[in-house]
Amino acid sequence: MSRTATGPLDFLWFLPTGGDGRYLASAEGQRATPNRYLREIAQAVDRLGYYGVLLPTGRGCDDAWITASTIVTHTEHLKFLVALRPGSILPAEAARQAAAFDRASDGRLMLNVVTGGNTKELLGDGIFLDHDARYELTDEFLTIWRRLLAGETVTYRGKHLQTEGGRLLFPPVQQPAPPLYFGGSSEVAKQIAAEQVDVYLTWGEPPAAVAEKIADVRARAAAIGRRLRFGIRLHLIVRETEGEAWAAAERLIRNVSDEAIEIAQRKFTADSDSEGQRRMSALHNGNRSQLEVSPNLWAGVGLVRGGAGTALVGDPETVAERLREYAALGIDTIIASGYPHLEEAYRVAELLFPHLELSTASRLPVAPTGTFGGGGALGVEAFPLPAATIGLVAVH
Repeated sequence: MSRTATGPLDFLWFLPTGGDGRYLASAEGQRATPNRYLREIAQAVDRLGYYGVLLPTGRGCDDAWITASTIVTHTEHLKFLVALRPGSILPAEAARQAAAFDRASDGRLMLNVVTGGNTKELLGDGIFLDHDARYELTDEFLTIWRRLLAGETVTYRGKHLQTEGGRLLFPPVQQPAPPLYFGGSSEVAKQIAAEQVDVYLTWGEPPAAVAEKIADVRARAAAIGRRLRFGIRLHLIVRETEGEAWAAAERLIRNVSDEAIEIAQRKFTADSDSEGQRRMSALHNGNRSQLEVSPNLWAGVGLVRGGAGTALVGDPETVAERLREYAALGIDTIIASGYPHLEEAYRVAELLFPHLELSTASRLPVAPTGTFGGGGALGVEAFPLPAATIGLVAVH
């Protein structure tokens, strides 16, 4: 069931299981991401009031299921959007994993179905299928998976997958199944989204392009009597002023050389048959002088990072307004990130959240009325403030 276009947003953050740092494509400012660091991010965003966290998949990051399983018990409210890749696991085992995680987390599992577009990596994982065949496999996988989670005894004969009398004996908490999230810009991907999933995801393209994709998928779903929700995956660079935000964006890529851009873009073209990746790269064509591709939508991240390559850049009011523009198109889920992810999670919550209507109540600590922490032991007695100002400080 879709929400209204202007309803509250589910706001998720990203767990950087493949590394983190202050600059892109540079050894400077890079940090390791051991489990305790990822746990620190998850616990922070849990306290700050984020709806959930996204865990990616692929050989460039730690396994999403293992990582999520080791962290979920250290959180209280946070939902975990865990990557699921058809082809690297069979649907019956994936169903058992999902049900077990959902029970262990008291119903806090969500699944991000990732067919995959990096052909070189997929070959290394043993998946020797072309683009459309991989999506055929995904369709068959989800058909079996959903029927198992619904409690059916499943016999299925497909082109790529088969099962005989498959059953799931221990059901999940969420009925009939944890929600499925899925992204893809190709025609076959959009049709699978319309038929199989709960939330269709897009990367951060300009609003007009996002509107076109939403209208397409929504119409496909309506034709078979279904309704979907919609989400967007992007980066955020939020600062107190516009100037500070754009300066932070430039700092993020200050160590990115023209050679690094050329190598990255050549690699994206050679190794990927993803329509979404093609669309991301086409936003800038490797040209660092043409990075603001829509008001406040900056494509600098995509110069050297595959996948989600755009960021909203600006002061809190402006970024909130841009997000509301996407919400007006039907987006109700934001999956965001920022470098480095721990510090930026706090910054986004403190600066941006007060300007948005969120589906989860803010859990930011609120100072008691009449107190003001000015750093260290500096309080109201040492630094008196007008009563009206104290009230404002307490709220924020």
